Amino acid sequence: MWIGIFYALAAGLMWGLVFVGPLWLPDYPAALQSVGRYVAFGLIALPLAWFDRARLRQLARADWIEALKLVAIGNLLYYLCLASAIQRAGGPVPTVIIGTLPVVIAICANRRERARRLTWRKLAPSLLLIAAGLACVNLDELAALRATANPDYLRYATGAALALVGVACWTWYPLRNADWLRSHPTHSPRTWATAQGLATLPLALAGYAVLWIGFTVTGQSFPLPFGPWPQVFLALMAAIGLLASWVGTLCWNAASQRLPTALVGQLIVFETLAALAYTFILRGAVPPWPTLAGIALLIIGVICAVRVQPEAAAAEAHAT
Repeated sequence: MWIGIFYALAAGLMWGLVFVGPLWLPDYPAALQSVGRYVAFGLIALPLAWFDRARLRQLARADWIEALKLVAIGNLLYYLCLASAIQRAGGPVPTVIIGTLPVVIAICANRRERARRLTWRKLAPSLLLIAAGLACVNLDELAALRATANPDYLRYATGAALALVGVACWTWYPLRNADWLRSHPTHSPRTWATAQGLATLPLALAGYAVLWIGFTVTGQSFPLPFGPWPQVFLALMAAIGLLASWVGTLCWNAASQRLPTALVGQLIVFETLAALAYTFILRGAVPPWPTLAGIALLIIGVICAVRVQPEAAAAEAHAT
């Protein structure tokens, strides 16, 4: 169990990096950042696939179709919504909305679980603490928005709406991904992460081509293929593609094989905590006390979550 929690923590630290790109490159279209990240992920997966080719050959056609579905919704569409939300509403607010994933996934997963179900009585304290922590951070960001000279509520609202679409995408992804991993226990999490990278590459390349054609037809002056700061863009996409996409997916797959989905869903809060930390580091500012209080509640919620045992596991421990 603790190895699974460690993997979930590592995945959260890696995934928190995806919130950095839109803040570092605010002038780059969100669509370009999305396809750029996953082209990098796919290219990184190519040499990894060569070393893992024997295991990849064991995947059936249905497995590759499943990988394609997962990357289309959980990777490309999710990151497009996230990057757009961050550019429109700033870093913390989409971070906090995406941060509701631990609660949403835990509730959805617990309704679907059978053998490793968590009782609602045991699940409620951690869910309430995480929800309270997310509310503290969100209220603080709304107060900061109201304090600005000319608050753009429409831009904020559209950013929040895009973040909600991202929540829907990433509620579906880990549940579906966990289902596949549980039904294929002999397959390595590393192999499945590499397979998703390979499935991402043609979609991302097609998206890049469509974006380039669209920019040309509409006469936009944005310089393609790599924008006005190509070295920064390429380095950032490569770093996010390797760390957030491949390493993060690998760690999450390993956690999903070891933990109940309702528990591992709550541990996505590690991504929220990492993203908040990275955002305030980039701002060069100390979080205000409501945000700090929210972070403390999130951490306490995680501690409560990892202490909960599934019904089956608890029954086995009592029997022994």
